[in-house]
Amino acid sequence: MIIAPSLLAGNHAAFGKEAARVSKSGADWLHLDIMDGHFVPNISFGPQVVKAIRPFSKLFFDVHLMCSKPEILLEPFAGAGADEMIIHVELGEQVPSLIWKIKSLGKKVGLAINPPTAIAEVQPFLEQIDLLLVMTVNPGFGGQGFIHETLPKIQQAEACRREKNLPYRISVDGGIN
Repeated sequence: MIIAPSLLAGNHAAFGKEAARVSKSGADWLHLDIMDGHFVPNISFGPQVVKAIRPFSKLFFDVHLMCSKPEILLEPFAGAGADEMIIHVELGEQVPSLIWKIKSLGKKVGLAINPPTAIAEVQPFLEQIDLLLVMTVNPGFGGQGFIHETLPKIQQAEACRREKNLPYRISVDGGIN
């Protein structure tokens, strides 16, 4: 099990100190929720914040791009210190080129799926990714309760991983307490 606290839950006035605190807490990764105000209604922060906090932590930076045009952000986040970039399967036809671009930047690739989206949407990409992120809340707002109807999706992702002997990790995001 990997524990990856979200920086977004920290004190926004002290992101560097919060990154250092997460590093000292025993967490494995730091999850960075990037929201553009289009794909989801809220806005969080950009690559300049990731670059600014990078010196405060040697943890694996798991960058979750809840953005409608992640292609313009991949290089900036790679340069800022992202270790993995997660895009959403709901981006449709953009997904194959985004996966290719992330890999070409030498980064790990994650693919996220929202609660109402069928698990079948991610299946064509499972052999190409390092992580499948099952959203257990609707993306874009903190503090939501866990959506229990996402549990079968997690089970299906695990069954597919075993059946095809694929190495991708399964991650969940939201409502975990």
